[in-house]
Amino acid sequence: MYLLTESWLKNAVLPAILIIVFIETGLLFPILPGDSLLFTGGLLAAQENPPVNIWILVPAVTFVAFAGDQTAYWIGRGIGPKIFHKEDTRFFKKHYITETHAFFEKHGPKTIILARFVPIVRTFMPVLAGVSKMDYRTFVAFDIIGAILWGGGITVLGYFLGNVAFIRDHVEAIFLLIVFVSILPGIIAVAKKLLNRGAEPTRPEAELTAATNEPTR
Repeated sequence: MYLLTESWLKNAVLPAILIIVFIETGLLFPILPGDSLLFTGGLLAAQENPPVNIWILVPAVTFVAFAGDQTAYWIGRGIGPKIFHKEDTRFFKKHYITETHAFFEKHGPKTIILARFVPIVRTFMPVLAGVSKMDYRTFVAFDIIGAILWGGGITVLGYFLGNVAFIRDHVEAIFLLIVFVSILPGIIAVAKKLLNRGAEPTRPEAELTAATNEPTR
């Protein structure tokens, strides 16, 4: 907390939050900690020597969240179906698109608002809106509401909770907990991959044993 509120790093807090929000919402990069980042920004703004003013942070985050979605929408309009043929990479999986499409089909236009609060879906929702050539005025109207509720709402929530005595007195522990929760999905994914790797060598052995035990005809 000293580094983020007293050292030169406090000048990087606002730019860092805005850049990460834009990358997650506008540049198809789904694994960044959007919700926890906004909450932490509000938490920091509530400290005694805040690295960022809440009256600057809330409108700035809301605007960048809106701008990110607009960028992703026009990416979808521009490259269209090519996205569906994109090969899997470390940060992009085809099932992200199919899951977002199913979410979109289920909830319709209100998906633009709801998706803001769903990791990964919020990254690809505006792209799919662009691919499907959703009416732009409808998209903008819902997107403004979503940006305010998500970008502004979660930040303000962190700010007011940051003024609660218990949270203010244990802010370092809570900050570390937020960081841990943010990286927990990655830890789980890596653990599953390692467990699957450990199980793979046993499969041929099981098949060999089954073949050996099979009665001859």
